[in-house]
Amino acid sequence: MPTPLPLPSPRLAAGPALGPASLARAAPRQTTLAAAFDLSGRGLHTGRRATVRVCPAAADGGILFRRRLPRGTWTSVPALWQHQVPQTLCTALQAPDGHLVRTVEHLLAALSAFAIDNALVEIDAEELPIFDGSALPWCAAIRAAGRAELGTPRRRIRLRRIVEVRDGRRSLSIAPADALSVEAQLSLAHLGEMRWEGTITPETFEGALAPARSFGRLKWAVPLKLYALATGRPILRGATLSSTAAIVGGRVLGGMRGPAEPVRHRVLDLVGDLALAGHPILGHVRAAHTGHALNHALVAKLMRDPGAWELV
Repeated sequence: MPTPLPLPSPRLAAGPALGPASLARAAPRQTTLAAAFDLSGRGLHTGRRATVRVCPAAADGGILFRRRLPRGTWTSVPALWQHQVPQTLCTALQAPDGHLVRTVEHLLAALSAFAIDNALVEIDAEELPIFDGSALPWCAAIRAAGRAELGTPRRRIRLRRIVEVRDGRRSLSIAPADALSVEAQLSLAHLGEMRWEGTITPETFEGALAPARSFGRLKWAVPLKLYALATGRPILRGATLSSTAAIVGGRVLGGMRGPAEPVRHRVLDLVGDLALAGHPILGHVRAAHTGHALNHALVAKLMRDPGAWELV
């Protein structure tokens, strides 16, 4: 098993941008974890404590979620775009029996960035933990567990043409490229325009994107939390100042973890949502003011158009 690497300081770094040569260095075989790991914490929306066990899995299994239900039975749902269902402020998957597994995007982003193709994710609640709002805990656990290569060739999605979705000023496109790279911009009132661009590698993800926290304006979060308490709906019931970056006016309470933290978190979410395609994607993404709904729309449009891509 690889020697565990130290967790980087939770400050945002630019991260190296790799060119086409990175494709030649990519693992030619599918991978899984070298060992299982467990993490526990409270969900952002349900507020309930959950324990997650992420285990090695066989080739061609992809990422599979197994949720333990109250009576000791289990339900399963693969991390694929066909199983994504709309939920407020998160990415959720619905099993055939109707049960949900929600807020999967940070774990999926970390697994994707670290090139883990196959894993079994067992959870004893509906929602994965939010931790401090970042993906750093997932990165640390994946690095400590290590990666194991399997004997089956790794297949990736290569774009044949540009695919784009729009919603007003929001836009998201993906074009042919030799690796997954992202150009993103986001404008927030009182904070101005923020940008980030780079190629998604383990180093770039862990250094530049994983530290960025879920964020929101305090003036919107408080009414949503009150609404959730009054109606019993799982919306931001677990949101606290230690699990999100709270924006008040033109500042983040306690300060940002680095420049342009909000746009970097949007890219983090985007990497996790793109993983629902089921295979690593080779493409250059341009994102303007994107969020989960637009991310899901792009993946669905891409996968429903077999002429726009091929497996290589």
